[in-house]
Amino acid sequence: MGQQNSSLVTDNSSGKNCLQMTDINVELTDSINDHKTSLDLNLTELWVFGISGSAEGKRFPLLNNLPGRWKMKGYVELPLGVDGIDCVVKCDEGEDVGFVHLDVSEMRSSKIQHQSGFSQKMEISDGEGQLTISYGVVEIPSEDISAASDPQVAANLFNHGIDWMLRFQRTGELSDITEAISVLQKAVDTTPVGHVSLPSRLTNLGNSFMYRFQRTGDLVDVAQATSILQKAVELTTEEDAKLPGRLANLGSSLLCRFQRTSDPSDNADAIAALQKSVELTPEGASNLPGRLANLGNAFLFRFRQTAQLSDVSEAASAFQKAVTTTPTGHADLPTLLRNLGVSLDSCFKQTGELSVINNAVSAHGRAVELTPQGHADLPNRLSNLGASLNRRFERTGDPADADEAISVVQRAIELTPPGQNTPHTRLGSLGLLFMHRFDRSSDLSDIGKAIFYGQRATELTPQGHPGLPIQLSNLGNSFNARFERTGELSDAAEATSLLERAVEITPQDSSDLSSILNNLGNSFTLRFKRTGELSDIDEAISAQRRAVELTRDDDLPIQLCNLGLSLTLRFMQNDEVLNITEAIEKQQRAVELTPQDHPQLPVRLSNLGISLLRRFEAIGELSDVEEAITTLQKAVELTPRDHANLVHMLYNLGNVLTSRYGSSRNSGDLEKSISCHKKAAISTSGSPQIKLSAAQRWADLLIQHHPQSPEIVLSFNTVLSLVSLIAGLERTVRGRYTQLQNTSCLALKAAAAAYALDRADKALEWLEQGRCLVWSQLNNLRSPLDDLRVHNKSLAQRIEDVSRRLENAGSSRASSHTSMSLAEKRSLEDEARVHLDLARQWDELLSATRVIPGFESFLMPQPCSVIMQHLPESGPIVVINIDKRRCDAIALLAGLDEPLHIPLPNFSIEKASKYRTDLSSQLQSHQLRVREVDEEFLGRGVRPAPVGRRGGDPPVHQVLRGLWEEVVKPILNALGFSKATEAPGEILPRIWWCPTGPLSFLPLHAAGVYRGPNPESALDYIVSSYTPTVTAITSRVKDRRSIDTEGAGLFLTSQPNAAGVSAIPATTREVQSIFKRAKESGFRVLKLEGDEMSVKDCLEYMIDFSSIHLACHGSQNAAEPLQSRFLFHQGSLDLATILQANLRNADLAFLSACQTSAGEEKLSDEAVHLAAGMLAAGYRRVVASMWAIGDQAAQEVATEFYDYIFAKRKPDASDTVFDASLSAYALHYATDQLRRRLDDSERSLLSWVPFVHFGY
Repeated sequence: MGQQNSSLVTDNSSGKNCLQMTDINVELTDSINDHKTSLDLNLTELWVFGISGSAEGKRFPLLNNLPGRWKMKGYVELPLGVDGIDCVVKCDEGEDVGFVHLDVSEMRSSKIQHQSGFSQKMEISDGEGQLTISYGVVEIPSEDISAASDPQVAANLFNHGIDWMLRFQRTGELSDITEAISVLQKAVDTTPVGHVSLPSRLTNLGNSFMYRFQRTGDLVDVAQATSILQKAVELTTEEDAKLPGRLANLGSSLLCRFQRTSDPSDNADAIAALQKSVELTPEGASNLPGRLANLGNAFLFRFRQTAQLSDVSEAASAFQKAVTTTPTGHADLPTLLRNLGVSLDSCFKQTGELSVINNAVSAHGRAVELTPQGHADLPNRLSNLGASLNRRFERTGDPADADEAISVVQRAIELTPPGQNTPHTRLGSLGLLFMHRFDRSSDLSDIGKAIFYGQRATELTPQGHPGLPIQLSNLGNSFNARFERTGELSDAAEATSLLERAVEITPQDSSDLSSILNNLGNSFTLRFKRTGELSDIDEAISAQRRAVELTRDDDLPIQLCNLGLSLTLRFMQNDEVLNITEAIEKQQRAVELTPQDHPQLPVRLSNLGISLLRRFEAIGELSDVEEAITTLQKAVELTPRDHANLVHMLYNLGNVLTSRYGSSRNSGDLEKSISCHKKAAISTSGSPQIKLSAAQRWADLLIQHHPQSPEIVLSFNTVLSLVSLIAGLERTVRGRYTQLQNTSCLALKAAAAAYALDRADKALEWLEQGRCLVWSQLNNLRSPLDDLRVHNKSLAQRIEDVSRRLENAGSSRASSHTSMSLAEKRSLEDEARVHLDLARQWDELLSATRVIPGFESFLMPQPCSVIMQHLPESGPIVVINIDKRRCDAIALLAGLDEPLHIPLPNFSIEKASKYRTDLSSQLQSHQLRVREVDEEFLGRGVRPAPVGRRGGDPPVHQVLRGLWEEVVKPILNALGFSKATEAPGEILPRIWWCPTGPLSFLPLHAAGVYRGPNPESALDYIVSSYTPTVTAITSRVKDRRSIDTEGAGLFLTSQPNAAGVSAIPATTREVQSIFKRAKESGFRVLKLEGDEMSVKDCLEYMIDFSSIHLACHGSQNAAEPLQSRFLFHQGSLDLATILQANLRNADLAFLSACQTSAGEEKLSDEAVHLAAGMLAAGYRRVVASMWAIGDQAAQEVATEFYDYIFAKRKPDASDTVFDASLSAYALHYATDQLRRRLDDSERSLLSWVPFVHFGY
């Protein structure tokens, strides 16, 4: 592009011509010393001053083309009026090296020959060495440059413009490409029409405009480029070898303009130009792959606008040819492979063909392999590979694809430079990958991570960003997925809130709107299934109808399927046949539109089968149940054996077979149904909730149709292990209780089945395993590890550390709500992930422990033989099971190897429920279920009860008589216990009652006949205590620790005037009286009253003193049991805080407060009350109340209780040791004394009956 010295115009006498200095060189012509040579110089720029319009000088680049010689690229134009110029040479450090003044007038007046030129020495700034500048001069007529007849002028301009364009490619300086455009435009303007070089010069001018467009984004530039390149093509003949290249340039410019304007005509013209360019390019040409790639991009862009399969197929074909024709090792090959993968991904979305997504994964994988570490495009290529692997995972369900997808996207995120504006997209993609893996694995850690990354992505996505609605929608889906698994309503609320916002900010013409509406509808549907709110299912159907109306064909099946599901659920609520008919129509259409090898076909078949079953149940049309069975059988056949959905398919098929058996009585249907439910229940994958439902159906069918089947034992073993799983340690305590509300009767049902099989041992095991699950978990976390420490000290320490953190995590984590900030929600999710990880560590530690010889059953449910090993010597533990089929008791007596089975044929669950209702009614009528009290009756929730009706037993008497005759007396008879003789020194035997179901709320200790000629009651035979489980007593018997003498003592507090509740003034007299007696007896005792004590003080004294007496109000929280609390003047002390304290000396807790053992009806077998909580906190024995207690009665019972203990002090006991081992006898004595002072009225009974003793 540099030219030889050009001739001057000969007619220069007029001096009216412009000059161009060309072939400018700077040469080092001399050196003063050996150290300063051309190697020391690096000249980079020539600056020219004195040209009009360039007051600050004009810069020209210098290139070192020979040793000691630098050539200037381009030329210097010297307009008329310029008499002289100053030239300055600069080095790479920006310093001036040489200077020379050139006389332009002399140039004009000199007569030189064609090959001659000018040269002149330059002044050197440091005085060392010699530089010479040489140049040629060309004279151009100034009257009409555009009409210059010398073709060399246009050539020089063109070469100079090319130099500027090349310089721009090196520097990226906008001024360089602007100069290139200016000069090339002059070159084109000075090139005659028809000149052979005009198409080439137009092409380069158009390309320069494209360079500037890519730099600035100015649409004027791309319009200019397109126009100029179009003209270049028009001027090029078909035979010209340069035509393919010019067509390619034109296609590229049209494509760029299309990307900005979305004008379909630009894309169509681009495809036409690029197709012709490819056709004319010879096979093997080095530029063929690039032209094929541009053609592929053009088709891919049009596909995104039209969604035509033909376009994306053409794109994939073009990219495949580009890859095939690109040599191995070529720098462009990774990009071409990436483009091929993207086009195949889009093609797969249209066709669902497995071979297409396999090829896409292969292309993306090769692109990643060929991309060097540290390359800027590597994160993007990893993300593309992850997305493609995820699509294949959704298609095939291969877990390896899910794992690899997550791995590569995590790597992409790690490699993404800080400050890049794509992290939110990649974080969102990673969250989506975890959600998809959760769909298959049901692993809670996966959905926890999906939510974590989804929240991060949403937080980082700018408001107004077009991707925000999808981010919100995906995050909402993740919350819904977890809600389905855990049942936490806060997740459902958060999901619905996110999806409503996503719909709100999605443009009405967005292609994403239909899927977001569908997701919102699903969210309402899921919530309806939990709450039964009709408004939710109506909202779901409304959103899903809109989604169907807006959906393109490829997404229509899933939208139809979900709408059909919602219509089925509404039919189940309102029995409108039109709903179920439409539901079936929608689901049949969804199945028809789903390819036979599509991974979602089994789910859609299953939903259709269930809808057909519902119509059969409503109408009785046998064809419906026949079709339902055929449909569900196909769903089962198509579902992979290890897929999480298989348990759902089997469960549904089992239910349909059971329905047909009900009509046909075909035993084959029954056996197949049992088999389906068994397979679902024992599956190694799938939703634990569905597996539990299947296990229950399996057990129920066996009990109903094969009552002596040995498989009943296996079925209930499965049921109870699944109960433990769904209420696992990874949940908060509240979450566990939520799950257990629907399972509280399962252990009782299992025990009843065991009794029917004459397996009292198995009944005991199941009752221990399936009841009081949360307290048992807490006890496991606090299990002594002394034996394990002997074998493996570090393992024991790790178990202790994890158990402590796990206990805190379960009791301290708050629930999310929609009004929280995103940061607060993220913080809670962080806590949840830590909690989940701790639960996983706990399981791993248990597994590690159980491989140690002698620890194979470490913290596992205990067999009957182990449970029977540490029974109290002073009396039996009696477990009473209540079930709709039968009622039984078992007595566990020290010295016996097996439980003593005591059937209770005259008792029933209906009677227990009636007694519970009658008693509750009486308590409510006497306002003993509330804390508020009229001023007339000051007390801990009590008021005088009216005298019963004459002529028959009043309700409370009836309840106590029924319990005596039907439950307690038959048990005492079976045990051979007789009525006390009241002889001096006589010691009554003890019984620990462990009731179940509604019997848990009834006063077995007070059962008796209190009117008539022969009154008798349990108090005449035994000293009663209660225990939530057998293990709660046997663990105390086993742990015969002695109380530290320094910690032995009694701490008392009275809190008569706590804020927000009625005053209980007798608590002051109660505590003062006890304190005085304890002090006189020489015990270590401390008393704090009212404002003297803070909550912190109380907790510290609970640690320091073995026994406590809390005379105050109690508050039971059924929804959050660990938030049940004691109310003080200066605040409240909740059970969660007590549980976290290290109560090393805990012995007796006397809870002189209301309803501290009242329990919760929905969780009758979970002992959700303060008394059980205090046992779990470490107290060996607890005195509590079943309902609100009278202020005066409470004072009298407490005083008599302590008087008994003080009087029965062991003769050899230290004066300061407070021994509460006789607390059960003390309470028996105190309540009996109160009873004897009262009459047999209802009011009297309700005064002394509520006092109960728990524990050892």
